[in-house]
Amino acid sequence: MEYIGEWMLHDMEEVGSTNDEVKKLSANITGEKVIISAQRQINGRGRRGRSWIGLDGNLFFSQGLECNLNAIGAMVFISTLSLWRTIQDFNPLLKVELKWPNDVLVNNKKVSGMLLEKGEGDYLIIGIGVNIKISPKLVSMLYPCTSLAEEGVDTDRISFLQSYIENFNSYYAIWEQKGFEQIKTEWLSHAKGLKSEIIVHLDNEDISGIFTGIDENGSLLLTTEHGIKKIYAGDVFYPQRKQVVNE
Repeated sequence: MEYIGEWMLHDMEEVGSTNDEVKKLSANITGEKVIISAQRQINGRGRRGRSWIGLDGNLFFSQGLECNLNAIGAMVFISTLSLWRTIQDFNPLLKVELKWPNDVLVNNKKVSGMLLEKGEGDYLIIGIGVNIKISPKLVSMLYPCTSLAEEGVDTDRISFLQSYIENFNSYYAIWEQKGFEQIKTEWLSHAKGLKSEIIVHLDNEDISGIFTGIDENGSLLLTTEHGIKKIYAGDVFYPQRKQVVNE
């Protein structure tokens, strides 16, 4: 067992799902902040029941921390901001953007995924996958993918994890001290498509409109011809020609 600051780290050779491992662990601990990472993850999953393809050399980990479940929305944006900051720390010249609700894009291609789940008691589980060395190349994917190595970032999964946790701790402290507003403002400053036309794919329909911002819970605010619509869950796509709104 190792520690990254106050986080207890279990780095495993192979797991089905790091989220599942943290959930089992959360039944037997109180107060500890834990991370389970794995060299291989064979049954990873993402949002909306999708699978996360685990390729060798990439980073798969889950954080477990006691947290008010009303703060789940804030944790999504704290985590994605931390990923954004970590990539920028390794290469400040890269074009890194945030795609609502929880994706990180490098040069317009997805480099990470995230899934938040409830653990035992008051534990929240934040599961993250980052393409460090290689990215899956499947035609069926919703969005083009890349890896940090493909974009010129030379790192390994543990070095990236250590840097990410430092950034997560910093943003978490900001949230504790100042609330969600500052997190929201910084997230929006790096958001792809803000004040431009986007298409949101829902379960039964596609809705287009202007990406106006996010609310205090992290829901997407979409200005349509019928007014502002709050989007709680969906997949965002960007038309090639964007309509930009002047302030």
